[in-house]
Parts: sequence; C-alpha cells; structure tokens
Amino acid sequence: MSLPKVFLSSLLLLPVIIFAGKCPDLAGDLKQKLSSGVTIESNDPTVTRWSEYGAPKPAFVVNVAAEKDVAATVKYAVSKNIQFLAQDGGAGWAKTSTIDNCDVVINMRKLNQVTVSGDKTTLTHGGGAITSEVIDAAYAAGVQVISPNCNCVGNMGAYLGGGYSRLAGKYGLGVDNLLSVNMVNADGDLRTVTEKSDPALWWAIRGAGPNFGVVTSATIKAYEVPQEKNTAWLGGLIFTQDKIEALVTAINNLKLQSQMAIFLYYATSEGEPNVITFPFCAGCTAEEGKKLFASIYALEPVADTTAVTPFNEVNAGGDTFCEFGGRKPAYGSGMAKLDPATWRGIWDDYVAWLKNPGTEASTILMEAYSMDKARSISTNSASFPHRNTINFHGVALPWYTDAALDGEAESFANKVRTRLRATDGLGKDSSYINFAHGDESLEIIYGDSLSKLKATKAANDPKNVFNQWFPLSKGRSNQAPATDEA
Repeated sequence: MSLPKVFLSSLLLLPVIIFAGKCPDLAGDLKQKLSSGVTIESNDPTVTRWSEYGAPKPAFVVNVAAEKDVAATVKYAVSKNIQFLAQDGGAGWAKTSTIDNCDVVINMRKLNQVTVSGDKTTLTHGGGAITSEVIDAAYAAGVQVISPNCNCVGNMGAYLGGGYSRLAGKYGLGVDNLLSVNMVNADGDLRTVTEKSDPALWWAIRGAGPNFGVVTSATIKAYEVPQEKNTAWLGGLIFTQDKIEALVTAINNLKLQSQMAIFLYYATSEGEPNVITFPFCAGCTAEEGKKLFASIYALEPVADTTAVTPFNEVNAGGDTFCEFGGRKPAYGSGMAKLDPATWRGIWDDYVAWLKNPGTEASTILMEAYSMDKARSISTNSASFPHRNTINFHGVALPWYTDAALDGEAESFANKVRTRLRATDGLGKDSSYINFAHGDESLEIIYGDSLSKLKATKAANDPKNVFNQWFPLSKGRSNQAPATDEA
C-alpha cells in the first residue's frame, strides 16, 4: 500500500515593477555583477515547479550561487522595471504570481548550505534549502528543528508563512524559532534583520515575509536530541468509509499532547478511495503511541503501517507527493472544529471527482497539531494571525495533467472549501497562507494583523516592489518604464 501524497509547502514569491517594451539584455548586463557559479537561462527557460497550474512563465531564470547574486539581480530588475520572483523549493501552489513577458525567476536552490553551531543551539541555512536538507543536517548533528512535513518544500518559505510542523507542540511555530535573517530589501541591498535591529520589520516578516524582501539565509533555533533518542512513532491507519463520522468525532475530541500530531486523508490506493489517518508521536515507542491514540485505534483500522522511525525519515511517507509537474489547484481553509457531516459530504464530493480519468492522485487532507506551546507565546509577537484560532487545516487538492479539467477541478476544490467554512466554528473565514488558493481576501489571510502589516509595508516598501505572494497592496508607484538602454 502506498501512503497518500501529502504536501505542505511553501514558496518565496517576490516581484518588482512591470516592464514595458523590449526585453533587456539581462545576461549581458549582469555578467560582471554575478559570481562565477551563476547560470542564466533564456529562450523559454525551464522553471521547475511542483504544480504547473498557474506557474510563472518568465523570460529569464537566474540560477544564483551566492547571496550577493540575489541582491545584484534584484537591484538590476528594479532599475529596469521588470518583475522578478525569487524561488526556493518551487512548491507553492497559490495562484498569485503574475510573472510573464520579460520577467525573471531567481532560482535560489544553490543556496542550500546548512550548518549547525558548535553548541547545538542554532542552525543556519541558505534561502534555497529544502526540508530534507535541513532535517538531514540537523539529524547528523544531533539536533531537532522546526521543519515542514514534506521533504521537497522550501524550508524558508514555510517559516515565513507561519511554519507548522509535527514538532510545533514541543517548540512552537517556525516564526517562533527564527533568530535572524539575511534579506534583500526594496532597494536591492542585502541586510541582516533581527528583533533588535528592526522590531517592526521583524514582526512583519514572520507571517508575511515575501511582501518585504527576499530572504537569502536564516538562523533558527536548534534543540539537542541525541540520535538514539531522535525518533518518532508514526504511520498510516486505514479505515472503511462507514467509520468517517466516528473517526472525525474522535479526532475532534483528541487532546494532542506536546509530542503529538494527527492527519486525516482521503486518498487512493490501488485505484480505490481510502480513509487514512496518520498519527505522530515524537520520541514515543509503539506502545506509547498506540495508548495516546487509543480513541483512534478503538475504531478498528483495517490496516496499520505505524512504526518507530529515525527522525531523518519521518517525512518519507509523503515522498511520492514530491513529484513535480501536473496540475494541482489546491483550496484550503482553517477550522476551530471538525464537523462529521461535513466530512461525509466531502467524501461524496471526492468520490465523484475521482470518476474523471487521470485524477487518482488527488487528495483531501486535514492536519492538526498540538498548539499549547505556540499559544503560550503572545499573539502580538509576530504577524502570523492564526495561532489562537485555527485548530485544524483542511485542503482539497485535485491532481491531474489535462488542462481541460481545470474548471471542474476548481469547482470541486472550491466546493470542498465552502463546506469546510460553513461548519468551521470560527467567527470569520481564515486560511493559512501556505495552504490558501490565492483568491481569498487579505482579511482571510492576514486576519487582525492586516492594518499593521499595511503600515509596515508603506514604511519599508513604499513603491510596492514585492507584490507577488498575497500582496498587501495592489497598486504601484514608480517612474516611467525603462528602456533596454537605460
């Protein structure tokens, strides 16, 4: 049996001002300004993306080799009034990018170095490092860090959006674990930002980072855990579909302790739709894990793949979900509670959608984490707005290759999101930015932080240079478009 394709992701999307006229000679102009390891692609360059739905179509891809290369490329793009997008893992799915025409993608994947401090209290990684690289380095050094649940996700993009993790119950969210970042600002300058150096900007980037700059590296908290103790009990439990209501009720009533998390999936196995839960317990034995999730086991799963696993392998069950390409217009929403009847309706929607040929990789997913640690930290400590409200995250993820299905896929996934919102138990619609589709209002994404974020944006990026990832402002203030000779 293959476990469902589960993806958490995130992405850094950061553009500039629209260019009009002939495309500049980017390669020629930048040649003397970039390090020797840089390559520049043009003439229909390849942009490797997890989803081809809404993917950017730039004229150039700059594969940077050093942080200063990002700064030089940003400064150049600003001077030429062309848009750019800085990409770490390429796994974001929101349809907010407008990259096209003469625009540029800055591919940061070569900035993937990861180091752990000698005292094992911090980890520093480049802006292009993906989850597997961070986890592998941390495990080898005998530490744990907050990291996403999918190996191919850009670690930095996940952190800047909020940073949910199976370890959130122990250490808090990603935004709670950032110590400093190097970032390129709206002037194209590379600077180090910390809580002390710029409190207002520090608050803003931890929840809305791509609106304020390109993060080229970051230092985060690390927690020493010897390898022999750095394990987790996790795996899949499959249930028959008649157990949906009872299973949803059990998950809704489950008290997640600090070492626990649980996911719920509707996914196919051997062509048939299945109901699968994925319990997780950091540092637990099998006996301890099964005891903590006794209410789930009481519903008598028909299959059980749980096992104690080294922590550098905890994401392996989702590796099939790291297949790049295909079309994946995902729609997500947050919830305070789960409603059994809602999830029965979603099951019916999912089964109906699967009747379309080539859609068998599609998934419905729900994620729940222990939030006690995160909620012990002030809601005003970062711009991330949902720490005290959202308990569950639901996502409808159609997956297919035929673009002719786009309309039906959007209708199906949006219907699921509408069902979730109707019984979410929240006072207002709320979506985690890294799970959102891209059609949501700013209030849904940024919540009560929106007003202060807009003020911080005006102070740090008055021309709205960074406006591709759930942009805080739609308009731009800039000079007349530059020509190729400018």
